[in-house]
Amino acid sequence: METKRIKRYVILNYLVFWFMVLGICGTASMVFHCPPVVMRILSNVCAWAPTIVLLVGFRYFCPEETVKDFYKRVLGGRISALTLVIAALITSSATPITVFVLSRIQGREFGSYWSLGAYPFWVSFLFSVTTGPTGEESGWRGYLRPYLNGKYSFFKASVIQGVIWAFWHTVLWFVDSDFMGIQMIPYIISNVVVMTGLCFIMNFFMEKNDNLIYGIVIHFCFNFLYCFLQVDIWFYVILSAVYVMIIAMLCLARKMMGSSVFDRRFIDRMETCLDRKLFS
Repeated sequence: METKRIKRYVILNYLVFWFMVLGICGTASMVFHCPPVVMRILSNVCAWAPTIVLLVGFRYFCPEETVKDFYKRVLGGRISALTLVIAALITSSATPITVFVLSRIQGREFGSYWSLGAYPFWVSFLFSVTTGPTGEESGWRGYLRPYLNGKYSFFKASVIQGVIWAFWHTVLWFVDSDFMGIQMIPYIISNVVVMTGLCFIMNFFMEKNDNLIYGIVIHFCFNFLYCFLQVDIWFYVILSAVYVMIIAMLCLARKMMGSSVFDRRFIDRMETCLDRKLFS
């Protein structure tokens, strides 16, 4: 029965999101010709589809707990300042590394790939916080992740989560992308690889510290830098390679943590000491 509920959640999530994007945003753009800032706000609303579907159908999807109990559970895990900072740094560093490699290949200045964009910095920050990080994570990481992690291995669960999450964005690839024709192939592949890589990062850090805050922070760190990027298709090709390396390093690190080579108790003590210094 639980498997059936999970499948229905994913399917309904896809349908609601695609309907919101095509119906709400499509109508606002093509019929009412809304300005960019209104379209951005509407796109943020669409990003809340996973949470909307979960909460509207909560009695069906989570019959054994209340909404309050659900959030108490998914936000109840310990938060380590050390691991949260490391998770944020890994996610945030992938994009600048990719831009640096791209700048060396194309012979351009690193700064030429960045722009403040159409909005002030604080507006971009606010938009980034209120879209996927807070809108999607209750559904994808709060509801779906525990089920997949309980049923499959770390590697398989991360891949399945990444593929489901990536193809949920399918409609955006065609209505909110600057790429067409043959360029769509590397763009789609990159989306699947990168989102799968983000799932590996989230699973890696949430395996011990099971708190949704990790998913929200990681998601935000990835999204925020995109507000300022001006790149071509080669950025996505290189970014895919960077995330493949991240996946490989996380799998290796996880394997080492499970062996005598890695002293888990030492890491735990270091996390505790850092947390005490930061929060004392």
